[in-house]
Amino acid sequence: MAVSGIGLLQGANGRSVSPSQMQAHTTGPSSLQQQSKMFGLTSPLSLSPPQPEDFEQTKKLKETLEHHGYFETEEQLQKRIFVLGKLNESVRQWIRDVALMRNMPPSVAETVGGHLFTFGSFRLGVHTRGADIDTLCVAPRHVTRHDFFTSFFEMLKETPGVQDLHSIEEAFVPVIKLKFDGIEIDVLFARLALQTVSENIELRDDRLLKNLDTKCVRSLNGCRVTDEILHLVPNRDSFRLTLRAIKLWAKSHGIYSNILGFLGGVSWAMLVARVCQLYPNALPSTLCQKFFRVFLKWEWPKPVLLKQPVDDKHNLNLTVWDPRANVPDRFHMMPIITPAYPQQNSTYNVSTSNKLILLDEFERGFTMTEQITQRKLDWSSLFESPNFFLKYRHFIVLKATATDEEHQLKWTGLVESKIRLLVMNLEKTPYIKLAHVNPCSYNSMDPEAEPNVSMWFIGMAFEKSESLNLDLTYDIQFFTESVYRHAVATQIYKEGMKVEAKHVKRKQLCNYLPASITKLPKKSQEANLQALTIAPAASPTNVSVSQRRTSIESNESNISISVSQDMMKVKQITDHSLSDSQSPRSISPISNSIGPPACHTPESTGKREHEQDDVPEKKRKLSMCDDESLNSPKCPDENSSSLSSGDSQSSGKQGGSSVIQGNDSNDLNDLTSPTTTSKQMSVTKNVNIKLKLK
Repeated sequence: MAVSGIGLLQGANGRSVSPSQMQAHTTGPSSLQQQSKMFGLTSPLSLSPPQPEDFEQTKKLKETLEHHGYFETEEQLQKRIFVLGKLNESVRQWIRDVALMRNMPPSVAETVGGHLFTFGSFRLGVHTRGADIDTLCVAPRHVTRHDFFTSFFEMLKETPGVQDLHSIEEAFVPVIKLKFDGIEIDVLFARLALQTVSENIELRDDRLLKNLDTKCVRSLNGCRVTDEILHLVPNRDSFRLTLRAIKLWAKSHGIYSNILGFLGGVSWAMLVARVCQLYPNALPSTLCQKFFRVFLKWEWPKPVLLKQPVDDKHNLNLTVWDPRANVPDRFHMMPIITPAYPQQNSTYNVSTSNKLILLDEFERGFTMTEQITQRKLDWSSLFESPNFFLKYRHFIVLKATATDEEHQLKWTGLVESKIRLLVMNLEKTPYIKLAHVNPCSYNSMDPEAEPNVSMWFIGMAFEKSESLNLDLTYDIQFFTESVYRHAVATQIYKEGMKVEAKHVKRKQLCNYLPASITKLPKKSQEANLQALTIAPAASPTNVSVSQRRTSIESNESNISISVSQDMMKVKQITDHSLSDSQSPRSISPISNSIGPPACHTPESTGKREHEQDDVPEKKRKLSMCDDESLNSPKCPDENSSSLSSGDSQSSGKQGGSSVIQGNDSNDLNDLTSPTTTSKQMSVTKNVNIKLKLK
């Protein structure tokens, strides 16, 4: 079945070419033409052609990705194309029906057009097995958003093969989510100010944004950014394989999550695209190493730009990222700017803690790729997941509970979207050096007793001090109240929805998670330790990852915690007009001008009705466990406090512009100056953490 408007599928399987084909590509006439063209704001750092060992390493990298099941089979790809074709036909039929309903002549209704476009990982050609497909329904001006969420939604209900259909009309980017023949698909909607939408329409044309509402502009942004990225990389095959590797690395290391303040898919894609611009002839194995080096040395918060920001030539007057004019933009930690107008920062969620975590992972990745290049490690070691629960000795456990599965999905999405606010407040608390949220959510160990529970874990590292008394009451209470406030204001709240926060020590994690997650087998633990203590001979920073990790372990071994619990009645939140950002404590400005589709915070109707009884005060003193207690077969009792409520200015260029032929080991300083290394993460000898709910 032909799929017009899908875009779109060239290289969608993401398969890299053979070394001989790659060599022909990098040395043939087309490559010579590319060398004369400058991609990005600066000239390349190196135009050196790949060496024989680069082809060998790239082949090993691809084999490693295949071993992780990162490529679809041809049969699976063809199934996706077939499903997209059927959905595209449904879109065209629906638009014709709406035209006839608007009393258009049948001959005109047949020519109004309308198409389904893809974007995101599928459009980039880096999707994995079982991944969802991001799509955009583009319709002419006689079709409204109301039609999309009513008549089109009803049509999908009657379409054979469609399952798990639900709409999120009030989201930041409204979306319809469904499963079509087992394939998850997100469908956005954009209404253009045109009488007809031709099959060959170029969505990159800024003039299409004229007379569009904000939601349509946001919906179009995904396709426009994806297409711009593909047009701004010198070698799409190298870009795709490199991006696959970086995404797998980011996911395995727990730093792939835009909603929790790390980097999302489009941000990783833009970082990889920038490295491809700097090394246009490099193969993926080399690009992976250069990726870690470039962004470890990047002078954050200097923005990452793929091209010169576009002027508003058509007087569209849309808000763009510009720290000179917009004060909140000056507080963004790691700005990565989308290449399509209106330019936005895709990483406005990144917090101070997350920036430190990302830089640590960049350093560790650079060290490991250096070892891989020297044949001391293989590529699989880069993608090994470190155990989050062995990094810290103190955690805050967030537990979201609902009465049924449907409500749990919506409640979980809302709670997850607010966790970054808690992290931002925690990192502003004196003596808390770092708050690290694990992007993975976990279910209860007893699904029969607690069938609809999701949990997140936030690890904490502390400043060095002889003694410390921390009261986290305000931070936790502000988080829980902001969740309930938003739930009530958006009519998500249902009877029985509850969010709870507890402080626990590492030895108490066995009350929440199985031992297979919180502890590693002996061999794996030794491998993790070896990976953390690799000698960073060529590391561009002054303090190695291993030194920082060792600092955490050595300083936390002597911690003792005194936790007092004072639970009192939580007043019912009825002030719907109070925004989440209102707080006695100052919070860094957060830009809400851009973001991926808010698919994790579904909207529904409901009424909040809950009240919690008084809980008598309890005080307990706990001693910190040592490493040996982790292997103890007996799990300690849960003695933890709980909180619950019932039922830089933007620059036009990036660094220097000189062309470097050959070795660039000392030339990254011309691009950006070395970044400031994150502080040593250490904690106190005695810490008293009080969690009280007033």
